[in-house]
Amino acid sequence: MTIRVVLVDDQVLVRTGFRMILDETEGIEVVGEAGDGAAAVEVSARTRPDVVLMDVRMPGVDGITATGRIRALSPAPRVIILTTFDLDDHLFAGLRAGASGFLLKDTLADDLIAAVRVVASGEAVTAPTATRRLIAHYVAAPATGPARADHRLDPLTAREREVLTLIARGLSNAEIAGSLRVSEGTVKTHIGRILAKLGLRDRIQAVILGYECGLVTP
Repeated sequence: MTIRVVLVDDQVLVRTGFRMILDETEGIEVVGEAGDGAAAVEVSARTRPDVVLMDVRMPGVDGITATGRIRALSPAPRVIILTTFDLDDHLFAGLRAGASGFLLKDTLADDLIAAVRVVASGEAVTAPTATRRLIAHYVAAPATGPARADHRLDPLTAREREVLTLIARGLSNAEIAGSLRVSEGTVKTHIGRILAKLGLRDRIQAVILGYECGLVTP
């Protein structure tokens, strides 16, 4: 099955470079391009891609707003945020808007291809180090509103709540397995059940929920 991709960036050279890489890759097809957020939504609605590579900073409708609108389409394409700096403040807003992860614009070709395939399969492009950066952002920016009710975690078993706590602390699957003295396969099973029960898209949302519910605190 071919993965359909839309490229969104206000720099033509960036789009051209990504297109050259992806068009030469078996199983991936670039079906559209856009130079701003408004055009990105229109192209995505028309071409129905599986994955959208989305720049953050663009004139007019920015990448964050466009990401939210694209994720509201049906079927909803998955979005990978493109950023110049991995600590860009807009990154976190993009993740909350529904993006499935992020890539640096100078990412290696192999990493770009792998990210598109991973996101198309339903997973998130977020290494444990990136998860830790997300946590660091929450620690540096204390919540300004009232804490959410913990009842959102009620569907979880005691073990699933324990796994969610470790995810929110930034541990990888291997580290969680070592901590709980279980196999990585068991950890993956727990994570799948956690995401399903809580209606979460990926590991990033699990981290955010862990902090919002006070399961893990700075």
